[in-house]
Amino acid sequence: MGNIKPTYIKRVAKDLVERFPDEFNGDYEHNKAKVSKLTDISTTNFRNKVAGYITSHKNKDHDN
Repeated sequence: MGNIKPTYIKRVAKDLVERFPDEFNGDYEHNKAKVSKLTDISTTNFRNKVAGYITSHKNKDHDN
């Protein structure tokens, strides 16, 4: 089982995917770079959590 992410991480991640649907994929390193490029998130920890949440949901979408 995975960790439950705080609502603010989910909110930012879902907003990014809605605004830029073709920018993200199932690769964590790619998503991490895109989150840095598309946002002004200043902390590495927060950026990594958002990128990880996006990656996990993109990988879930491909599994179905």
